[in-house]
Amino acid sequence: MTTLTELPLNRLRDDLAGTVILPEDRDYDTARTLFNGMIDRRPAVIAQCEGVADIQRALAFGRENELEIAVRGGGHGVAGRALCEGGLVIDLRRMNGVSVDPDRGTVRVAGGATMGDMDRATQPHGLAAPGGRVSTTGVGGYLLGGGDGWMARKLGLACDALIEAELVTADGTLVRASEDENPELFWALHGGGGNFGVATSFTLRLQPLSTITFAFLFWPAEAVETVLPRYRDYMADAPEDVGGAAVLLTGPEEAFVPEALHNRPCFTLLVAVAGDEETARPLLAPIKDLGHAGGCVETVPYADFQCMFDDPPGYRNYWSAEYLSDLPDPAIAAFGAAGRDLPVPTPSMQPLFPQGGAIARGPADTPLPWRAAPWAVHPLGLWEDPAQDEAGRAWARGVREAMQPWAHGSVYLNFLGAEESPDRIVAGWGAGNLARLRQVKRTFDPQNVFRNNHNIAPA
Repeated sequence: MTTLTELPLNRLRDDLAGTVILPEDRDYDTARTLFNGMIDRRPAVIAQCEGVADIQRALAFGRENELEIAVRGGGHGVAGRALCEGGLVIDLRRMNGVSVDPDRGTVRVAGGATMGDMDRATQPHGLAAPGGRVSTTGVGGYLLGGGDGWMARKLGLACDALIEAELVTADGTLVRASEDENPELFWALHGGGGNFGVATSFTLRLQPLSTITFAFLFWPAEAVETVLPRYRDYMADAPEDVGGAAVLLTGPEEAFVPEALHNRPCFTLLVAVAGDEETARPLLAPIKDLGHAGGCVETVPYADFQCMFDDPPGYRNYWSAEYLSDLPDPAIAAFGAAGRDLPVPTPSMQPLFPQGGAIARGPADTPLPWRAAPWAVHPLGLWEDPAQDEAGRAWARGVREAMQPWAHGSVYLNFLGAEESPDRIVAGWGAGNLARLRQVKRTFDPQNVFRNNHNIAPA
């Protein structure tokens, strides 16, 4: 671990409005804990910043002492890039303010806010920005990676809603990016990740959305090959107001799940409709007629729906993904066969997400080739025992390999763990987009200070 002299640390403590945490401090282990319990890195310094000036001072300190730098928003990223070994963590979690302008239909979100912070602020106005699937996810990392979610077929990707962003670049300059100001940087922020600076705020366009009606229905796992083809055909004609997923998972011990399915492999459909029960009833009817063994239908505020399926923190996580160009019957059979090795009983799951809608028809000029794919398979391995690490990784990789015959060739980088090959990282943007991103990187971070990520090397 990097050894730091007392003098610059005292100077950093004096300069920061926030808090400097070192390995010997009582709060150190809490401050370095991430969502993914598999990540165990020990930074030399954690700077919990209160504002832009703190970020600038922390960056200067890190560069002067030649420290590797990591940036932490929500800390939910499965690859664990929010921490670095022996370096400096710029922790934004205290910068979590959200300000809604209902007249303009916009929201300004600070760099350390979570999806839950944003959703709770916009809900009283009957408005929403494109959201994810877990409320503890940081808005910054989620949006900068593109930002897919439960209702993306209706709302689009999170980056599609971006009006303006502010970030501190490696030399400490606060820059603004929009369609009119630093337009190439603005383009790069639509999926280029945290490669260009520390994002301190985002201004997003909101859309009317206050209520979700959803059906969460269960079958035995072997029903996947009979039910999933009908779900596929249903989604082919479903309006953009319909989102959700088909998922293989362990049956939870809930009253709406038959006891025979508790802690056993299950096949489920989550079908979410933007609107009240009356609006949703005709759209849910075809799904409710598929002969499910159990489940529930509920109408809830959008912000409540967005946190109903939060995955539990502290588990060891390994994720992967494969985006599909098509979902023929053989692909469905392969999906079901891969699910037979699902780690049970654990919170691991094997979702199949329908895309299309506003995802596919969004802005053409973004660095995200995967948005054109109609389906995405996303195995999420979660377990507690380190002895299960290799088996859990092998299962997730096996799901991806099983779906490769139908692969689109591109992938959402926010879904990938830390052990993916370099060609998979290129597939997140495509070779042409990556070349353009490297030019932006050269302008705003020529020394590659922000490299603790799915890295874009400067041209």
